[in-house]
Order: sequence, then structure tokens, then C-alpha cells
Amino acid sequence: MLREEIIPRLLEDVPNQPSEAELEADQALHRFVLLFDREGYSPDFFEEMFLNHRIACITYKKYPGDDWPESKFKEEEVVFKNGEKIAMKLAEEYLDISRHFWVREIRKLSENGHRHQTAILCTNYKADRGEIATGMFQRWSQENFFKYMMENFGIDRLIEYETQPISDTARVVNPEHRAVEKEIRKRREKLKNLHAEFGEMTLDIDEPARVMKYEAQMAELREQISSEEKVVNELKEQKKATPKHITIAQLSDNENFSQLATEKKHFIDTIKMIAYRAETVMANIIRPHMARKDEARSVVKQIFKTETNLIPDEQNKRLIVELHNLTSEYSDQLANILCQELNQARAIFPGTDMEIFYKLVSQKNRPGQEV
Repeated sequence: MLREEIIPRLLEDVPNQPSEAELEADQALHRFVLLFDREGYSPDFFEEMFLNHRIACITYKKYPGDDWPESKFKEEEVVFKNGEKIAMKLAEEYLDISRHFWVREIRKLSENGHRHQTAILCTNYKADRGEIATGMFQRWSQENFFKYMMENFGIDRLIEYETQPISDTARVVNPEHRAVEKEIRKRREKLKNLHAEFGEMTLDIDEPARVMKYEAQMAELREQISSEEKVVNELKEQKKATPKHITIAQLSDNENFSQLATEKKHFIDTIKMIAYRAETVMANIIRPHMARKDEARSVVKQIFKTETNLIPDEQNKRLIVELHNLTSEYSDQLANILCQELNQARAIFPGTDMEIFYKLVSQKNRPGQEV
């Protein structure tokens, strides 16, 4: 997917890429950076991306090996994209991963209850290691994005009911392979319980009748364990002989299926992603003015849910958006900051020549005043 679809598009669409002359003059310079999880770890891929396209890659090291001496780590102040500053203990070495292709290995020493080292590999030779570390650790924003979208924007709701056929050459998981895997898990769980029961059986009273009963129970359990182990081994062989993926054409009639039409869903998801990015920008505007910066989104969501008055002012060519007061004076102050920032954009309402102007309906009376 990266090679065939994503990279070609990025090479065309990513803005502000260095020119061919600049790349030729500086052999360490890159066009842009790809940042991904361990799933994309591949030394050959890192080399291919940099040598063929001059694309830098950053990911976690899949096989970090032994820990580095703690004396190598130095505490540094790193700055995240949102302006937050924290101290990290970082260390760096160069590593030859493939036929004299050198990459940077950067490690972070964590002290949250145990001395854990997180290893990062990268072919970005220009950025300082603090910037690379923060970029890797902020990758969680990708997971947070989908989690937040599902909870607040309903990105996973079904909005398309039409179906369309799937190409006969499309590959899907083989139902037979899935059934064998399911049966193996079921048998392994049973085998685990039998082993636990076998291990827990004890003989506390030395009486002939008890001993005979105990031996009979143990023999029966051994027989069951042996039988289950044989079944598991047979299923494993069956799994090896069953292809994991097959084409749609190879499915039986009762297993064949269609897929939901995707055009409308992609369109709606695009709108939701734009809305999420707008919400993120608005949250970043008020975050520096908040004591508890993690509540910025909550305030923005409260603003979105608050009623407004839309007042066309044709004389001054303005569309006034009056926001009703929020639940506290503190929230009103943040909303007012947001209004001032949005007004500086001087946005024109689509289809008109009217500039959008944001304001609060009124300022709340301060505590102690009577009305």
C-alpha cells in the first residue's frame, strides 16, 4: 500500500519539497518524513525510500536488543507541537542496518517505575533527536483521532446501505482457515484447564480407597490431556495445509458476499475529518490561556452546542454570530478569545459578500451584583 498508492501520491501532493538541485547539493537532505508504527518496520524499506525517493522514515525499532548503559543518556528539554515542554533522557548512536546503510538509533530512558528504554530508528539526518522523539511519541494522536471521531463524530456509523460487487480477484481470509484457528483456540483453552486441574490434584489422606480413587482420576485426566494434545496437533497440521487467503471467486456460493458502496461514506468521512481538524485548531487557540490544558476540547464542544443568534447586518456587510453565554465566566472568557481570533480571519460567508463576525450576546454580571 505504501509503495503502490501512498508514496506516489505524497510525492505529488506534499508541499514545500526541496528541489532536485538542493537534494543533489546535500546528500543528507530529505523531501519529507514518514512516521509509522512497528508494523511498517523494514530496513530494506528504509533504504529504498531514502535512496530512491529521498524520503525519511521514523519508526520504533522492532528488535532493540540489549539496553544501553544509562551513562549514555543525557537529560534534554524537548518541545511538543502544542508548545508543551518536558524533560527527556535521550541517547543516540548510528547503526548499520543493511549493506553499509546507516540510520540513527535514538533511545529514551523512562523512569516510570522501571528503567525502560524505548528505541527509535530514523533516516531523518537533519532534525535534532528531541524533535524526532516527540514526533514518534505524538504518533498516538493517530489512534486518539480515530477514538475521538468514533465517540464524538460517529465516524463508524453506517451511512450507506447500497451494495456493490467485489472483484473476483480480491483476496479475503479463507473461512476454512478461520474455522480451524477458532477450533485450535477452543481446544487450547480446554487443554489449559485440564493441565490446571491435573496440577491442582493432591492426595492428603493416605487411605487405600482414597489412593485408588485418586489414581483413577489422575489416569483419566492424563488420557484426556493426551487426547486433546493429539487433536491440537492434528488441527495445526490442517491449518498449515489450508491457505490463509483465497480469492472471492474461490468462495462457495453460501460464503460469497458484497461490500457496502463506499463513495458516500468516503465523502462524509472527509467532511468529518475536516470538522475534526477545525475543532483541533480552535482547541489550540484557547489552550495556552487555560490552567488545565487537557480540557480545551471540552470547552470547544460546549461552544458548538451553545445556541447562537444569526444577525445579518447588510449596512456594514456583516453576518453577526452572537454566541449565548456559557456555563461560567471562565468559559465565556475563553469563548471571547476564540471570537477575537476568528474575527481576525475576516472570513466571508459562502455565497454572499458578508464578513462573519463573532461575539458573545453579553458579558455576565460579576459575582455580588444584583439585577
